[in-house]
Amino acid sequence: MSLESVLTLLLVGLAAGWLSGLLTKRKGFGLAGNLIVGVLGALLGGALFRVLGLATVNLLGQLIAALVGSLVLLFLLRFVKR
Repeated sequence: MSLESVLTLLLVGLAAGWLSGLLTKRKGFGLAGNLIVGVLGALLGGALFRVLGLATVNLLGQLIAALVGSLVLLFLLRFVKR
């Protein structure tokens, strides 16, 4: 991975974590936790989209994939937390 793609992944993941915190009405892990979940969710979302055969060709597509991944990860973490 190039430095540019790593920085894009981090920025998109941070944005997805913040958005997922808003969408879950702050039932996540706080701002810092949601940002970390967003970065990990960006990796998960990218993998999920590749498995489903969906391409993320621009920044908006990457953000949507990261948001889906972070929401799935938040759901799984809250399920395990119980």
